[in-house]
Amino acid sequence: MSDVVPRTARGVVFVHACSKALSAHVGWALERVLGRPVPLEFTAQPALHGSLRAEAAWTGPAGTGARITSELRGFPGLRFEVTEDASPGTDGERYSCTPDLGIFRATVATNGDIMVGEEQLRAMLARSAAASILGDEFDMERELELLMGRPWDDELEPFRHAGDGAPVRWLNQVG
Repeated sequence: MSDVVPRTARGVVFVHACSKALSAHVGWALERVLGRPVPLEFTAQPALHGSLRAEAAWTGPAGTGARITSELRGFPGLRFEVTEDASPGTDGERYSCTPDLGIFRATVATNGDIMVGEEQLRAMLARSAAASILGDEFDMERELELLMGRPWDDELEPFRHAGDGAPVRWLNQVG
């Protein structure tokens, strides 16, 4: 028997845009991860005619944000973000997903800044060096914007603003 107590984390799921047909499936996916019924209140998403939006705050073991993202990523046309606040021994995380760009994952500092890791920077510098040797162009600004998730932010920003003032419901993971 282990004396290890699972670290509790908390975060928010932002379903920025989904079809009415997918809305129940999104709720069921959250139920699978959280282990309890999830009563999502979907409302119209003004940024995309005919789509719905919802938000839900959650608590669960560290890593729940990644599990939620894995459950949601396969739904066609779904735009969403999942945040997981830092907890003792774990960094904060943010996942963003759009149909065109796929998933972006970032480590997030307590002040909300995206943290770019040493190995990510080394890989970018290696691409820069290779481009220089081959005489290819290398756009450092574009590369840094990709590391910080700028394309995802640009695509999701209209959906975020459309949800300002929407209610957030807290969800707890069982077990």
